[in-house]
Amino acid sequence: MIKISKSTFLFVGLFVAFWANAQTAATKHEFSIQQCVDYASKNNTAVKNALLDYKIQEQTNRSVTSSAYPQLRANATTTYFPNVPVQVFPNFIAAGTYGVLVQEGVRNGSGNPIQMPSDFGYIQAAFGSKWNGSVGLSLSQILFDGQVFVGLQARRTSLEYAQKNVEVTEQNIRVNIYKIYYQLVVSKTQMEQLDANIERLKKLQHDSKELFKNGFAEKMDVDRTTVQLANLETQKITTQRSIDNGYIGLKVLLGMPIADSLLLTDVITEDKLKNGVLDVSSKNYQYTDRKEYQYLDAITRLNEYNVKRYKYTYLPTASLSSAFSKNAFRDQFDLFNKGDWYTSWNIGVNVSVPLFLGFQRDASLKTAQLQWEQTKNRMSDLKLTIDSEVEQAQNKYKAAILALDNQKQNMVLAESVYNQSKKKYDVGISSTTDITNAQTDLISAQTNYINAMYDAVLARIDYAKAVGKL
Repeated sequence: MIKISKSTFLFVGLFVAFWANAQTAATKHEFSIQQCVDYASKNNTAVKNALLDYKIQEQTNRSVTSSAYPQLRANATTTYFPNVPVQVFPNFIAAGTYGVLVQEGVRNGSGNPIQMPSDFGYIQAAFGSKWNGSVGLSLSQILFDGQVFVGLQARRTSLEYAQKNVEVTEQNIRVNIYKIYYQLVVSKTQMEQLDANIERLKKLQHDSKELFKNGFAEKMDVDRTTVQLANLETQKITTQRSIDNGYIGLKVLLGMPIADSLLLTDVITEDKLKNGVLDVSSKNYQYTDRKEYQYLDAITRLNEYNVKRYKYTYLPTASLSSAFSKNAFRDQFDLFNKGDWYTSWNIGVNVSVPLFLGFQRDASLKTAQLQWEQTKNRMSDLKLTIDSEVEQAQNKYKAAILALDNQKQNMVLAESVYNQSKKKYDVGISSTTDITNAQTDLISAQTNYINAMYDAVLARIDYAKAVGKL
């Protein structure tokens, strides 16, 4: 018997525990904005469903194409008649017999010429066999059908429509990803400012306490800095929770497991935000750059095909058909043991000319034409909407950049005022109230700067989307 030491058991146990933990460990991601977009294009549920819609359209196109192919079917049937159907028909046999007898002048037993009866009655006869069997092939081929012809023409446009639906869905997801991503990037600067302010206040609190101990400051000065410090630390906690929730929202948008860790690698600078701002006022956009326009254009062309399809219902349809079969007739269930199989084969061409269908075609055609008109109206309305969105986005973008510059200058000035107040405070020619007010003004200026940067980020994204360049 093999003995296993306790140390071996311990090693195996540690290995199993390590392996199990490795299997459940969260995946770490370090993503740029483009990597986030690429990840969402594969994992976001809305995008995946849009891609499935595209595949469904591919199969629908295959179904339309199959209508133009020859249709070949094999069939086999067996029929049993417990009672063979009885046919009743006039007694033509007796009539023919009497006709010959009368014509030949045959006489009856009384010596008189035979006379033709007035009524010969009916013959009852069972035609057929108890067991019938048939095996065969049938072939049909559409020679001309206007609706099938239009369906074949519309296949490419149908796929384009499905593809544009995917692109519109991806664009909507991409816009939200950009906004959340760069808001989280900006929040890094906000947290850095909060940390710097907390460190400054801690230093100020320490200095106030020392001055208070030596009789050069009041207890109220210490309390004031303590209150400000507590407010800042609370703001940091609140901001951090908002950032954490932002990451959760971004993961949901990407289709990423919440347990995974996500690190954003891109940075946002004022230069990046201002890049291209000089070209904002120019009319450098095309309607066709917008995914929504491309999507609606595909719908318009599909509606055109729909009108054409109903117009073709006024034309005749033609088809070719053929059927080949072998048939057997038996009184016993021995179809394949003995007896003959009889061949039947036919070939036919069918031409159907629609004459009157109760105004159904006219109603369907007019409905399709009205739907086409609706789509053209939506296209005109979309052009106006795009012009409006671009104009508003331009104004908002330029205003956001101006506000960002102003808030940047204001923040720099507030920081300069704080530094001067701190120097005066350190040499004893400024009060705690002055330095506290300067600190409050600096925090306010920093908050306004962060908000201005948020607004600039959103304005740039909205502008890029409006001109179809996102």
